[in-house]
Formats: sequence, structure tokens, C-alpha cells
Amino acid sequence: MATYTTDVHSECVGHLGLITLHRPKALNALSLAMVRELNHVLQQWQDDSQVKAVVVRGSNKEGPFGAFCAGGDIRYFHQAVLSGDVTLEDFFTEEYSLNHLIQNYRKPYIALMDGIVMGGGMGLSQGAALRVVTERTKMAMPETHIGLFPDVGGGYFLSRCPGHMGEYLALTGHVLHGGEALHTGLADVCVPSATLPALWDHLRERDWVNGETVVTWLLEQSKVSTELALAATPEWRSAPIDAVFGLATVAEIDHALHAQDDWSVRTRQALHHQSPLMLCVTLEQIRRGRHMTLAQDLRMERDLVRHCFQTDHLARRGVASETVEGIRALAVDKDHQPKWQPARIADVTPEMVLPFFESPWPEAAHPLRHLT
Repeated sequence: MATYTTDVHSECVGHLGLITLHRPKALNALSLAMVRELNHVLQQWQDDSQVKAVVVRGSNKEGPFGAFCAGGDIRYFHQAVLSGDVTLEDFFTEEYSLNHLIQNYRKPYIALMDGIVMGGGMGLSQGAALRVVTERTKMAMPETHIGLFPDVGGGYFLSRCPGHMGEYLALTGHVLHGGEALHTGLADVCVPSATLPALWDHLRERDWVNGETVVTWLLEQSKVSTELALAATPEWRSAPIDAVFGLATVAEIDHALHAQDDWSVRTRQALHHQSPLMLCVTLEQIRRGRHMTLAQDLRMERDLVRHCFQTDHLARRGVASETVEGIRALAVDKDHQPKWQPARIADVTPEMVLPFFESPWPEAAHPLRHLT
């Protein structure tokens, strides 16, 4: 039986639960309605003995595949703040609950990550039993571009990348392509994008006995292409990344990038486009997340995102916040000239950063207290 809501298509075929994100004009950016539908469908299938595994894909303007998910709907974030829409709070609580559900799903959950996989798209895919990328995959956690931080469990899964790759990806928002995602531990296998329609059709046509068989079959189909992708992609755990992004503070990282080689120049330029304040918050998030369970990390991130829009310890709320200013500059006015406060990394103090990590809720009243 198929269910077609406006932006999420779900159906059960051959003991598989198949999900297509279908908001192509927005690159499948997640709305609150989409988050709720995904939560509903996945909860329902988790308790359905007829569903042996779940496979999720995106869509583009020309048809299936080509874009997985570009993240949360940041225009909605901006409009919600301006209008005082309280559903913004619900969005983050329910999205992070969805991320936790996926990471702890009791059946194989498989993500086919063709095209753009950013922000919220990473939250829909990093908990998968099998994370499939293609040569067209563009994967990133670019939240520092908009004065936010890599949420949806980013503190958990980025901090578990090799060495200090997580700090590098979190602070710079660097975009990884297919083989690079394999080297960083953020994908499991790589297949040619052109083969995805046939793989999807085969998944639909076969009557699967159990979920493990689905995973095994996909691993077999992708073995050669994965080996080729790894061989064709330079090793990503490099000495410069570990040496620089293992330093204690953003200021030290920035200072270490004063060298004139191409990588240092490009990396320093990337940092200087981001919010200095949120770079420092993000570094602290990754370092703390490395020693947390997923549930603990998501609760921390729920605290952080509240402070991003209501930064009371700096007397900044709504349109005065770093996050709303960043969204304005990138996606609303599109002037790409955010007015960050403070404007320089050197001017960020611990007194500005540490209150982000103080929960605005008592433990018993935390919106994600139910996560285990």
C-alpha cells in the first residue's frame, strides 16, 4: 500500500518499506510536515512484521535520484522567527527525535545518497545500516555558513571521523564527493549514479525474506565500484588536517593556517566566511560530542539550537541572532554579506561561548528527555 503525502512518498513492496523524498524544487529540504510524516511512517514500519527493511532516496526535478536532501528548510526558520511561529521549536525537537529513531532503527535502514546530502540530509542518512553514495554525491555539514552549528547529531557522527577530520568538516563546511565520503567514514559503499534506477527496480521486484539479505545484496552489487572509488580518491586522513584541527581553539587553528600553501590559504578563507562566534561554539560541540552517547549529544544540540535563536546571554534574539542574520545573507537577501557579531575570531571569548551549553530546561522537562 502506497502513501503519497505532498512531499514524502512511502510504499511497501516485497517486504520493503520504500521512501522517496519528493520536494524537488527545494532540493528536498525538510519541512515540519515532512519530519512528522517520516517519523510516523518509520515508527509504523518498525512495528510491522511484514516490513523487513527500509530504503530511502531523494528526487530531483527530472525524476528520481539526483538530490537526496539539502537540509532543513532555512527559509521557514527565517519566516518563523519573524512571525513568532512557535512551531519552530517543534521542528527541532521532532527532527532530532527522527535522527535518534534512524540511528537506533530495529531493522536495516538503507540510504541512497545521490546528489546533495547536507545538514538534515545527513541526519536522515548517517544512522543507516548501509550508506550508499555515488560519484555525484555532494556531502557536507555547512551550518556555520549561516551562523548555526552542525546539528542533527553532527556532534556525534562528525566527532567519530578519523583523527580531527570532524573538526575540519564542521568548521569549514567542506563538501565531500563520493569517494571522499568513504575515506572519512561517512559512507559505506559507492555505486555509479546511472545504476541507481536499476537497483531501485530490483529492490521493488524481489520478495525479500529478511533485511540482512537486502544489505548483503547491495554490498555485492557495489563491491567493485566501491573499490574503484577508494582507489581513485586521495586518502583524506592527512597530517595537515590532524595537526591544525587538533589544536585547542579556533584562534590557534586560524593562526596555524597563516602558511601560504594552497590548502592553508583556501581553508583559512573558508573559516573567515563563517560566524566567528559559531565557529567557537561548533568546535566545543564536536569536542564534547566525542565523549557523548547519541542521546546526550542530541539533547546538547537541542539546547544549542534554542540559544542560537534566543541568545539571551548576549542580549540577542530573533533577527539579531547570528543564525537569522546568516540565513538572511545567504538565502533571503542573498547579499552574502552577513554582519557577524563579533566580526573577528580573536574577539570571541569563553564567556560568549560556554553559556550556549547551559540547558534552558530542567532535566525532567527537557524536550528530548525521552531519548535513551
